[in-house]
Amino acid sequence: MSRILSAVGVVLTTVVLGGCGAIPVDVDGTFDRARGGTLVVGVSEHQPWVVIDEETSEATGIEADLIRSFAGDIDAEVEWRPGPESVLATGIKDGELDIVIGGLTTSSPWSSLMAMTRPYAKVPSAGGQEEQMVMGVRMGENELLSELERHLAREQGEVR
Repeated sequence: MSRILSAVGVVLTTVVLGGCGAIPVDVDGTFDRARGGTLVVGVSEHQPWVVIDEETSEATGIEADLIRSFAGDIDAEVEWRPGPESVLATGIKDGELDIVIGGLTTSSPWSSLMAMTRPYAKVPSAGGQEEQMVMGVRMGENELLSELERHLAREQGEVR
């Protein structure tokens, strides 16, 4: 009887531990797809964070530079997809975009459609209070979110 219980214990342990994987993980494998491939970034013009060249759709500005740097770290090309925030929020929810940038803050109305990075910068708002700047990532893409947050922290001098 004890041999049977031992065998059952070994099998159960193997099954349980077999389900453990690397954490964080992306539900749809976005980070693995983007690494060495293409990072699809929705951009909404909001100076100085994002400026869009109307002829080329290329993005420049503070956040565009941060994304370019992140893409360089993961050996990815960046595909910029300009649009209004409402369209980009739907696009990221539907899996058409990996990241959304455009001067988003922690008070963004789109937080139910995308995961927000932790704030990477604080700036004064028009009302004299402080705004906390964030970027949007596809919900469930936790590895991408974690890697982007790590990159933003390094860029801000928080970690080496």
